[in-house]
Amino acid sequence: MRILLFLTATVAFAQPADLVLRNGKIVTMNAAAPSVEAIAVRGDKITALGTDRDAPRWIGPQTKVIDLHGMLAIPGFIEGHGHFTGVGEFRMGLDLREARTWDDIVAQVARAAKQAKPGEWIVGRGWHQSKWDHAPEPNVEGFPLHGSLDQVSPNNPVLLTHASGHAAFVNGKAMEAAGITRATKDPQGGEILKDKAGNPTGLLRERAQQLAGSAHSAWEARRTPAERAAQQRREIDLAIDESLSKGITTFEDAGSPFSTVDALKRMADSHALRMRIWMMLRTSNEELAPKLDQYRMLGAGDNFLTVRAIKRQIDGALGSRGAWLLEPYTDKPDSSGLNTEDPADIRKTAELAIQHGFQLCVHAIGDRANREVLDIFEQTFRAHPDKKDLRWRVEHAQHLSAADIPRFGKLGVIAAMQGVHCTSDAPYVLLRLGPKRAEEGAYVWQKLMKSGAIVGNGTDAPVEDVSPLASFYASVSRKLKDGSVFYPDQRMSREEALRSYTWNNAYAAFEEKVKGSLETGKLADITVLSRDIMTIPEDQILSTDVVYTIVGGKVAYEQRGHP
Repeated sequence: MRILLFLTATVAFAQPADLVLRNGKIVTMNAAAPSVEAIAVRGDKITALGTDRDAPRWIGPQTKVIDLHGMLAIPGFIEGHGHFTGVGEFRMGLDLREARTWDDIVAQVARAAKQAKPGEWIVGRGWHQSKWDHAPEPNVEGFPLHGSLDQVSPNNPVLLTHASGHAAFVNGKAMEAAGITRATKDPQGGEILKDKAGNPTGLLRERAQQLAGSAHSAWEARRTPAERAAQQRREIDLAIDESLSKGITTFEDAGSPFSTVDALKRMADSHALRMRIWMMLRTSNEELAPKLDQYRMLGAGDNFLTVRAIKRQIDGALGSRGAWLLEPYTDKPDSSGLNTEDPADIRKTAELAIQHGFQLCVHAIGDRANREVLDIFEQTFRAHPDKKDLRWRVEHAQHLSAADIPRFGKLGVIAAMQGVHCTSDAPYVLLRLGPKRAEEGAYVWQKLMKSGAIVGNGTDAPVEDVSPLASFYASVSRKLKDGSVFYPDQRMSREEALRSYTWNNAYAAFEEKVKGSLETGKLADITVLSRDIMTIPEDQILSTDVVYTIVGGKVAYEQRGHP
């Protein structure tokens, strides 16, 4: 091995590197050379890896040298499932994630209403009733009534999206704009929560959100095209800034329309993207069919933009009781959740995907939802036996029947999961599912991996903070805020957790040959951390900082004040 490293370094010296990282611990995720001390980059590719003694041979007069001072460098984090523009949009609205009571949220809306023009929509995201210190009074199913918002915002429609994205709360002005009254019927795959008298409370579950969303979109459509383009560009730039600051070099976007792809393609072509994006298209079959071949792109703009997947959603989220279950909710025996999109329509999407060379990625959280999706995948695969290595994905795969766990490995289906969801959701998982179902199939990373499945990792941002370190910590600890551990036998080892955030996510996107590990010839996407998360005490992982984020051999983010 020492001779091989020396030869690599000697060859690289013929053309000095553009960038050298040295004097550190570099975890490569390459089994042939799992750890090195130095790495050389020329252009956007890795040209050499070796010991710190090899590094001087790679350095020329123009080489940028970063002394790691013993810090840890790893393959760039890949966000395996998030909502890219949603990260930027979140930063432009009210951040409700830290609210501990409904009154906190009402106070935030009150402050915003004082600054808003009459008729201007007030939007926010991140609230979660399970994180409140106590239920509001009055309430229906633990959710407040819209009158409290009406008092502080009588002239402005308010749209507050649940942390999961699978419910929203609106005030009376927003319901007026959306045409929601006591006579409004539930849309298919959605629910307008009402009180005992039959009046809407303001809570909209799943597809019922579209009623208010459409009214909000109609209001936004009054702006000029230039204003809308400027807002979209700001959302993208904010999302990039946030992601790079968290060490992310590639973001796997969980569903966007053609217009977002168009904007990102223009940025990729003009070298303005700054980080890599892998996208799922999300629109109707009717819109997809004529455009799939046109929009399929692999590594556009020097490997900065790939579009090769389609997103569908068969159910909702567990927190809002929208996850589609085989048996009723333990804490709501009259409901088994919601089927949000017609399985027959998803089967049509599957045919489009397999005919046009796209991956199909389906949101499924409940055990019934996962079974339905696996059935669709299996039926499609059997109908096309000539198609191999498809790497179709179940996005979330959070709650599974024991009978369905082995099907992931058998079918070659990717489980695109989010470690941080486990610890965020755990406080109410037992309430929703009961102990038997929770132990059998809730966030069963080890059971899935033992089935032969590839398990990816991510945050579902802006549902959660986009921080890979938070999700890494959740993956290896499964520790809740009260110190308890949620089914510890399903914890990942640190190597498994890092692999889930690097090579596994690259594999889940057909990109493992160019990223996901640090090897010669691969893209020089590297994240440098202030501490060695592979060895430090578990409770120090969350206090680790991202010091450098390097994309294609260029420093895209550097921690302020770092020597």
